[in-house]
Amino acid sequence: MFRARISSMRAALAILLLLTLAACGTSRQTVGPGGVQVAEPISCVPYARARSGIQLSGDAWQWWDAAAGRYERGRAPRPGSVLVINRTARMRDGHVAVVSRVVSSREVRVDHANWASGAAKGRITTDQRVVDVSPNNDWSLVRVWYPRINDLGTTAFPARGFVHPRMELASR
Repeated sequence: MFRARISSMRAALAILLLLTLAACGTSRQTVGPGGVQVAEPISCVPYARARSGIQLSGDAWQWWDAAAGRYERGRAPRPGSVLVINRTARMRDGHVAVVSRVVSSREVRVDHANWASGAAKGRITTDQRVVDVSPNNDWSLVRVWYPRINDLGTTAFPARGFVHPRMELASR
């Protein structure tokens, strides 16, 4: 009887955990002030996963290593690829953004979530500029559009590269 009860409790906890994790990537609507529908905040990781189809987990900065042996990685951007920005002292989880289009060898546009601050924090923004400012044009250092100032931010962020949404390498 005791074992059956523990097994039942474990199953219930597992289901509760799965439901909790599933809620992390939702974009449910909630009612804000004045009855206005507003989207709940979303972080960059579940947004990039849903938008690109790349099934990786962990913090954004971990995606580069997590993709090794599973997805193609590279230094050249492609539409649909995920740009992995490394963590920094100011951005401890790193950041991921999905390339929506390649403008030139030094500029892409991305769709991403949770880049802005203040009232825009947790929002999805699309068609945002990212510029390669690395000395060797290898996308190892980037500046990202900052909506609050309506310009590229002044910080250059270290980037790992691009994870491409091709079929997982392990299944080839």
